[in-house]
Amino acid sequence: MDVKPQKNAAAQAAAKSAAGAGYRRVAAAAPRKPPQESWVRRMLARVPQLLPSSCALCGEAGRDTLCSPCHKRFFTRQHRRCIQCAMPMPVSGKDLRCGACLKDKPAFDATIVATDYFAPSDQLALALKFGGDLRVAPLLAALIRDAALRSPVPGSDVQLALPTMLAPVPLGRERLQERGFNQALEIARPLSALLDIKLYPQLLERKKETQAQSALPVAARARNVRQAFLVPYGAMDHVRGRHVGIVDDVMTTGATLNEVAIVLKRHGAKRVTNLVFARTLPV
Repeated sequence: MDVKPQKNAAAQAAAKSAAGAGYRRVAAAAPRKPPQESWVRRMLARVPQLLPSSCALCGEAGRDTLCSPCHKRFFTRQHRRCIQCAMPMPVSGKDLRCGACLKDKPAFDATIVATDYFAPSDQLALALKFGGDLRVAPLLAALIRDAALRSPVPGSDVQLALPTMLAPVPLGRERLQERGFNQALEIARPLSALLDIKLYPQLLERKKETQAQSALPVAARARNVRQAFLVPYGAMDHVRGRHVGIVDDVMTTGATLNEVAIVLKRHGAKRVTNLVFARTLPV
């Protein structure tokens, strides 16, 4: 039972004085939660499940962003990949790295991808990046998580180590204002929760605006992003000696991710792993 404390003499005198002056003091009552608040919260949490939805690929009605048949058809098949750049490799052979990585080793150490960038799975990346469909981001994160937890070499016991921290590839200020969001960050947020790896959204900055990589020929892409990124002074201590995971939506030539890795290694990163939704295949 609650017991109200007795007012002291000074407080009682002040109350009488206020009453005599024509004022009445009202005790401030502690705010009470509405009796239905917990019910309301439960209902709001269920709203996304109750709203009509459809598969982002086939349009089939359902509660999931990607229906089970599409998931099984497009995201459960595995093929052998280079553990460094994630380019598909022949089934036969003992090398874990492709010829290109053996000849010209990238600055990053490993790449994990959920799928190759071709129809219809490429529509998921396009829906997020250019269509602004943010509901796709948690789906892409879940598909990357699945890829990160399986072997990059089917049938082998090879298992890539997971990073100890995550960071998205940053956008330039103009591109961010134009698009309104950074698709890499939108993927990184749910991926961080799924893998239970801390996210550092400001670990990297893009210090200069660059042209869209997709608009440039392959030979010009490395030059386009050269010295485009930096690690802010306040984040330098977070990088040193750490295994950093860099999140992005699509990996084409790898020039952007390679430049990011160069910067991180320069600041003492021990290892850099790319976590990407889709890998573009060679033409």
